[in-house]
Amino acid sequence: MSLFDDTEEEEQEPVQEEEDRQPIIQRTISIDVEGEDRRSITTGITSKYDLLVKNNGTSKDTVLISADLIAATSLGEDAAEWTVTLQKKDKDLWEVGKTGIKGKELEIKGGDNAPLILTVSSPRGARYGDTMNVIVTAKSASNPTISDSVTLRTTAQQSVLAIKTQIGHERTVADTLGSRSENLGVQSILCPQALRGYIIVEAMNTDRLAETVRGIKRARGVVAGEMSFDEINHYLTPKPLVSGIVEGDIVELIAGPFKGEKARVQLIDEPKEEITVELFEALVPIPVTVKGDSVRVIEKDG
Repeated sequence: MSLFDDTEEEEQEPVQEEEDRQPIIQRTISIDVEGEDRRSITTGITSKYDLLVKNNGTSKDTVLISADLIAATSLGEDAAEWTVTLQKKDKDLWEVGKTGIKGKELEIKGGDNAPLILTVSSPRGARYGDTMNVIVTAKSASNPTISDSVTLRTTAQQSVLAIKTQIGHERTVADTLGSRSENLGVQSILCPQALRGYIIVEAMNTDRLAETVRGIKRARGVVAGEMSFDEINHYLTPKPLVSGIVEGDIVELIAGPFKGEKARVQLIDEPKEEITVELFEALVPIPVTVKGDSVRVIEKDG
């Protein structure tokens, strides 16, 4: 006889038939960004973000959309206000204020998606590095624990503009603008010697810049349209002093004890940026080594 013979048998729960079981519905909400989620734009420019809200479940669900704004600026309450909107594609347009937006509804079928367009516009008065973070959240109305969110970060950067000047007075205009640039957000003023009739300016507040330029003597105004850094890179990288000079060229010495003399180039030392020439007027042909910026090419070889 077993020790457990007197133990009462536990009641077994009836096994539920397959047809009586309720199917478990998995509802998963996700939100994706097409392209970069971090961008830099110049003042007065609008950046557009394409979002895709997905219902990865099998049943239709109401998805609640919200957007929160987090601004980062050195000006605090005095900062210029960014403009942010969220739009159902070709439908409702929602303005996103300082307090954000809450509870905007999207009806999405199971396995389907809904496109949204977020636009962020940098204000004219933004400072360099001012940032607007927009947190967009998609949440299931039937199960608030199911949600997803993305953060879009937009940063204000300077515009690169060309200012037309009277030829020969580029430096004068640059100096005058520099003395008046305190409230213009001017980062730099470039006045390349090879660029006649123009100067290049990096600035944040382009409206005030144009206003200031109108009051500068010998300035002809701001050229319409912004420049890219690729367009000015060759002005920022100095050319070697011997650039454009080849052996056999006839040059005129413009500095040093032989200034005004003409000579033929015999040898070029690029690492040292020096050239060796033979003077035409010398009684004895003695090689003379000078810096590349001490000569001016007056006749190319051949």
